[in-house]
Amino acid sequence: MILITGATGHIGNVLVKKLYETGEKIRIFVLPDEDISIFNNMDMDIVYGDIRNKDDVLKATEGVNKIFHLAAIISILPWKNEKVYSVNIGGVENILNAMKFHNIKDLIYVSSVHAFAEIERGATIDEETPISPKLTTGAYGKSKAIATQKVIEAGEKGEINYKILFPSGVIGPYDYKLSEIGKVIKDFLDGKIRYCVDGVFDFVDVRDVVDGIIAASKLNKKNEKFILSGENISMRRFFKYLNSITEKNEKIKFISPVNSYIISYGSVLHHLFSNKNLIFSPYTVHTLTGYYKFSSEKAKKILHYNPRSIYTSLKDTINWINNYYILKNKVAL
Repeated sequence: MILITGATGHIGNVLVKKLYETGEKIRIFVLPDEDISIFNNMDMDIVYGDIRNKDDVLKATEGVNKIFHLAAIISILPWKNEKVYSVNIGGVENILNAMKFHNIKDLIYVSSVHAFAEIERGATIDEETPISPKLTTGAYGKSKAIATQKVIEAGEKGEINYKILFPSGVIGPYDYKLSEIGKVIKDFLDGKIRYCVDGVFDFVDVRDVVDGIIAASKLNKKNEKFILSGENISMRRFFKYLNSITEKNEKIKFISPVNSYIISYGSVLHHLFSNKNLIFSPYTVHTLTGYYKFSSEKAKKILHYNPRSIYTSLKDTINWINNYYILKNKVAL
């Protein structure tokens, strides 16, 4: 039996369904109040608990022979830092301790490209780039760097056999909780996007990430790391694609990095007091103006990783969002 944490997340739910289709015996570990209706009619083991609670994790890991650890908090808001650290680092610590207790060897850990050191601006980052919490920015990146270091250390001690995957910016269908980029796409469809940082980032389809994760899990090698990136794309082109796919002509104003930083602080305050979607935060500006490229050449060579175009991914995402929210609104009525 395999255990999947973070099963209801964007990557997690796609991974669960794909592995289920192959006949894998699956256990998911979810919060007590988690909505798992997306897994209706699927015969799976379900354990309720909190990744931060070591006893819950010990219970969830009992009797499994492989763990896919995806549970994490992604936040661009500074007041959520404590929870980000407790889930992202504490969760990994609890998983590693439980693996040691139950003598489980195989761990597939989904980290993030944000765990890598932010070396020279515009540089290409690959698996040999250092993983350093001191040289990355934001609670999310730092927490993922620390957690990744802990997994690597356990592997070097011979306690586990790890495969670590580093996705870039994940987009695609089946984004039930709406990730930050999912909210941007949904807001665009609703005519709510007026401004954007004039930046660049690498985006990858969730289905390609899942294919990479599964391929890595089957690899007969110990302690491997793979970047799962997609296409490096400017935000200007990103919205050009959205306009093309939807046959809209939304006029988006692109703001320079300097002005974006100034506006981002006001945007955070507006979000805090109005509870409306955040336009962008200082961390968003930082991420979109680092101009880093993330190489997936190793994954392409060893895992036969072959990510689809971002245009195709955006088209599928838009179709899914439109269909999902139409159905959701009908059910609500």
